[in-house]
Amino acid sequence: MDHALTQAQLDTVSAHIKAHQHVPGGLLPLLHAIQDDIGFVPETTYPDIAHALALSVAEVHGVVTFYHHFRTHPVGKHVLQICRAESCQAMGSAALENTIKANLGVDYHQTTTDGEITLLPVYCLGNCACSPAVMIDDEVYGRMNADKVHAIIQEVCHG
Repeated sequence: MDHALTQAQLDTVSAHIKAHQHVPGGLLPLLHAIQDDIGFVPETTYPDIAHALALSVAEVHGVVTFYHHFRTHPVGKHVLQICRAESCQAMGSAALENTIKANLGVDYHQTTTDGEITLLPVYCLGNCACSPAVMIDDEVYGRMNADKVHAIIQEVCHG
């Protein structure tokens, strides 16, 4: 899917590329900076990133797609991640994710029609003792069930 960037986003990406082009091992910090500022790492920026860091476009693409943290598309106002690691699976995260998908009307890597929530899978939130776990934006929650997740969504979306 093509996501045209605004001039401000293009300027932001260019500024980050310039700031990181001579930093040894600068690719990951550069990708983080771009995503932190515009919310994702657009595929259209890979050639400029590759050129500035003397990498191939395939190398940039490989790093972006290898790390689940990086997104290649815009997301909703809030990002809901459901842990799919072994401990959470053992404690019922599969049923939880199915209920959440049905309640939100989206699958993984999709955003609700109102633009509020993007649903993403994650493989371990480091909260195994409190499985199943979810993360909404930057906050991790443990011992989740569908009702608790719904309440948290209502709180973050509607205050």
